[in-house]
Amino acid sequence: MTQDDFFEDLAGVVIYHRKKSGLNRLELARIAGVGKTVVFDIEHGKPTVRLDTLIKILNVLNIKIELTGPLIQRYREIENEKG
Repeated sequence: MTQDDFFEDLAGVVIYHRKKSGLNRLELARIAGVGKTVVFDIEHGKPTVRLDTLIKILNVLNIKIELTGPLIQRYREIENEKG
């Protein structure tokens, strides 16, 4: 998946969830505590949105980000051993 593909997919997911939640962009922005242009930017696939701001939007929409990769499972095991 390219970076462009990722942001296009993210935009579609956010739009879908926002609409199914019955929110317009302004309402979502207000609930998340961000500016309305942030929601517009995310929904148009802009790649320069700050991660902390994106997470606020995703939290309101109950969308989770999951890290995956070939070493994630081993990392988690090591972290659990530390704890």
